This record gives sequence, C-alpha cells and structure tokens, in this order.
Amino acid sequence: MADNDRSDTDPRSPFLPPRWVVRSAWKIHRGLYRWTGGRFGLRDPRADRYGLAFLTTTGRHSGVERGVMIGYYADGDDLVTMAMNGWGAPEPAWWLNLQSDPRATLTLTDGTIDVIGRAATGSERERLWDRWRRLDKGLDGYASRRPSETAVVILTPAVN
Repeated sequence: MADNDRSDTDPRSPFLPPRWVVRSAWKIHRGLYRWTGGRFGLRDPRADRYGLAFLTTTGRHSGVERGVMIGYYADGDDLVTMAMNGWGAPEPAWWLNLQSDPRATLTLTDGTIDVIGRAATGSERERLWDRWRRLDKGLDGYASRRPSETAVVILTPAVN
C-alpha cells in the first residue's frame, strides 16, 4: 500500500480531529493574534518544538494582503514551514499565493522581515523533512492523509 493510500483507520496514521476543528483552531489563533495586536500567538522555535509566526502574502486573484499563522523552524538564515493546510487535501491558499508571488512578509517575536518563498526539492527537501520529523513524531502519518506530496517551504530573508 502506498503512503497516500492509507485510510483514516490505518494504525500508523495518528489521530487528526475533524477538518472543521483544525480550521477553527487556526482561525481562532489568528483572531487572537490580531485582537491582541500581536502580543499573543507568536513563539520562537526551540530544539524540541517549532515556532509560530504570522505570514502575509498577496492574494493571487485579489491582490489583497492575506495573513495566516504558520509553524516554522530556523535552518541557518532561512525559515522552514510546511504547506499542509491542516493536513487536508487542498493546497493552502498562502502556498498558492507564494507560488504566484514569492515575496511575503513574516512577523516573528522579534519583528517583521521580508521573505522570498520557494519549495525545497531533492536532498534538501529530504533533510528538511527529517528535521520536521524530529519535531513532530506523527509527521509521516499526517502527510499520508494528503493525496499529494506536502511541500516543504523555505522562506529566505529578502535582500533589500
């Protein structure tokens, strides 16, 4: 059986709440971040957990700024995240927006930076995926629920 063919009852696939719960949790998180003026919701990554940041992209159809909370970790100067959409099948809108216009803004606990987004490929993707695997023991099981490969996204600080 291929990884992408696993069912929700596969014992290797960790529990995942219903999609509406996952989406609601992220919307509430984003709402609290905005309501508190950014005082709640961000955190720095540590060796044993990912950080939380606020990513602002430009809508690929509307041209309007769109914001989303993302998990990330640092890899040198780059920041690494996953285009996972709560482990649902569709690609997250922010990732589609970044593919259309790779320039974005990332708000971290210590300020805001301009970044350029791209997908990791080949051995770089494998290395970065392995690092996520250490932060999230259920990563492979969650990813197996998606019909396509989950993009590992690198956010590189833009040179002004």
